[in-house]
Amino acid sequence: MIKETKSMARRKLRIDDATKTKDLGGKTYIVTGANSGLGFEAVKAFAQKNANVILAFRDMYRGEQARSRIVKEHAGARIDVMQLDLGDLKLIRSFTDMFQKQYDRLDVLLNNAGIMMCPYTETKDGFESQMGVNHLGHFALTALLFDVLKQTNDSRIVNVSSTGHRNAKWDSENAMFNRNNYNPMQAYFNPKHANLLFTYELQRRIETQGLNMISVAAHPGGSVTNLARHVEKRLIFRLLKPLLNLLTQSAAQGTLPEVRASVDPSVQGGEYYGPNGKGGTRGDPVIVSSYRGFSQL
Repeated sequence: MIKETKSMARRKLRIDDATKTKDLGGKTYIVTGANSGLGFEAVKAFAQKNANVILAFRDMYRGEQARSRIVKEHAGARIDVMQLDLGDLKLIRSFTDMFQKQYDRLDVLLNNAGIMMCPYTETKDGFESQMGVNHLGHFALTALLFDVLKQTNDSRIVNVSSTGHRNAKWDSENAMFNRNNYNPMQAYFNPKHANLLFTYELQRRIETQGLNMISVAAHPGGSVTNLARHVEKRLIFRLLKPLLNLLTQSAAQGTLPEVRASVDPSVQGGEYYGPNGKGGTRGDPVIVSSYRGFSQL
């Protein structure tokens, strides 16, 4: 068994402080994009509190590698790896069918996976990839799992947005861009805005129907993950890297807003969680406000 280091102990303390939850035994969680970064850290946080976690990722081999790393650190962790490709509606349905054959409850659906500022590509169904994966894929996944969520008492849907939602610009004639007018940065901001719109409208409908579940959102601030791999080689990124290092935090710290949104018993539907530091780039997980016409939370 791996010996626990002081840094690992401090991380557990922060997770305990953030979640206010001692045990998640008997509960089932799905985390998308969970083989690395924020999702990987979220799976670790849930697993160390005895939840049964489904690590959902498109590459089964890399998913199994992630599972092995967590099990080595947390012996007895209950983690299942299931294939999920958010860029293919057919495979999203295959995932949900498989899940519902094996499980009869879902306490938390953590819609964490995402891609960022990548070159122009399209999903299997012809959507611009950032909108297709970051929003539409999760929208479809949530819809197909809604019945099992609805049947599980106190279930939650947690959508991971970004401070970049503030820079969204919608063109109703060209909501998803095309190859000729593609702007990678704007194409990232727009689905992050859509994630919040989805969260708030879903919560409104949950309340209207009197369902025993909630819809909430979170953002990680500036966290060190492989999400920015498509821009790291650009000159401006290299020049600004020393400054960016001062404004970012580890994935283990960055995952805490979504972890808190997933398990803290005090969380209310429609809330939005993020770091409490200046500019929302780093810090401890607290309720934050979205803006550009959104409700103050």
